[in-house]
Amino acid sequence: MDKWTPADIVAEAEAEITEIDWIAAGAAIASISAVGIALGLGLPLLSVILERRGISATMIGANTAVAGAASLLAAPLITPIARVIGVRVSMLAAIVLCGFSAIGFYLATAFWMWFPLRLVFHFSITALFVLSEFWINAAAPPGRRGFILGIYATVLSLGFAAGPWIFSQVGSSGFLPFGIGAGVIFASAIPLFFAWNRQPLLGKHQSGAFWRFIFSVPTATGAVLVFGAVEAGGFALFPIYGERIGFPEASAALLLTAIGLGNVLMQIPIGLVSDKVADRRQLLSLFAFVGLVGTLCLPLLAESWWLMAGVLFLWGGVVAGLYTVGLAHLGSKLSGSDLASANAAFIFCYSAGMLVGPQAIGSSMDLFGNNGFSWALAVFFAAYLALTLVRLALSRYRT
Repeated sequence: MDKWTPADIVAEAEAEITEIDWIAAGAAIASISAVGIALGLGLPLLSVILERRGISATMIGANTAVAGAASLLAAPLITPIARVIGVRVSMLAAIVLCGFSAIGFYLATAFWMWFPLRLVFHFSITALFVLSEFWINAAAPPGRRGFILGIYATVLSLGFAAGPWIFSQVGSSGFLPFGIGAGVIFASAIPLFFAWNRQPLLGKHQSGAFWRFIFSVPTATGAVLVFGAVEAGGFALFPIYGERIGFPEASAALLLTAIGLGNVLMQIPIGLVSDKVADRRQLLSLFAFVGLVGTLCLPLLAESWWLMAGVLFLWGGVVAGLYTVGLAHLGSKLSGSDLASANAAFIFCYSAGMLVGPQAIGSSMDLFGNNGFSWALAVFFAAYLALTLVRLALSRYRT
C-alpha cells in the first residue's frame, strides 16, 4: 500500500478540496480530548490509591498492564462492532461503560475487582480512540488532513496534561476525583450529539481486514509502534535515567515537561508541513533520523540541564510527529471501512509498542548501565529509519 497506485492519483486530485467538516471533526476531537483529561487524571490516581492500600508495586504494575492487554484485545473488535451498530452508537456505549467503570474503581473494595474494571475501562478507551481517529480522518479533506490531525494531537496532549494538574489540585481522597473523572467522560458524549447526522459510514466487511492492515501500510503502523515504545518506555524510565546521570528528581521531572511542551506546540506546524510534502514517508524518515541523533546525543548533554531541556523540547515535538504524520499517511492511503480497520490496526501497534518499550529499555539499562537508555531508544529509531528508507527506495524502483 505504500507504493504509488492509481488510487493515489485520485487522492492527489482530491487534495484540491479544502473544505473541512468542522462540526464532525470538532465533535470527534472534543469527545476524545475530554476522555484524555479523564485518562490523565485516572492513571496516577489509581496507582496512588493502590499504594495507600498496601498493594505491592509488582501487583500495581500487573493491574496497570491490563490496560495494554485490553487495548490489544479491543483493537480488532471495534470496527466489526461499529459496523453493526454504527460509529456514534458505539462511541456512546463506550462512553457509558468507561464512565461507570471509573465510578466502579471508587466503589470496589476488593483488589481483584480492579482487574475486570481496568479491562472494561481501557477496552472502552481504545474504542473511543479508534473510532474518533477514524471519524477525524474521514472528516478531513486530503489536502488538510495533516493540519486537522495536528489540531487533534495538540488538543489531546493538552487534555492529558490537564488530567495530572486536576489530580494535583483535588488529591486522591474521597469520591471527588472519581466524580470529576466520570463527569468529564460522560460530558464527552455531548459533542457527539452536535454531529449525530455526520457519522462516517463503514463499508462491507472484508475477510482478514484488521490483520492485513498491520502490514499493508508499514510506514504508518511502524511509526506508531516506535512512538508507543519510546513514549511508554522513555517516559517511565527517563526520571530514573535523569537521576542516575546526576540531575535532582525535580529537575529530571522538568525535562519530561520539556518533552511534553514540544509535543503540544509542534504538532500543528508539523501537520501543516505534512500537507505540503508529496510523500509523507520522507517526513517520517526525517523524524526517525532526528529521533536517532537526539537519543545518541543524550550522554553528551548530561553536563547541562538547559541544553538537554532545549534538545528534548525539539526532540519531543519531532518524535510525536511520528504519530501525527503516521496517522495522516494512513488516512491518505485508505478510506471507508478500510480506514476504520486500519485505524484499529494503528492503535493495536501503538499498544504493542507500549508493552514492548518499557521492557526493552529497562533491560538495556540493566545490561549496559546508564547509556543503555539511549542505546535502546536508538535501536527503535534506527530500525524504523531503515524501514522507511527501504520503502522509499522500493517505490522509486517500481516507478
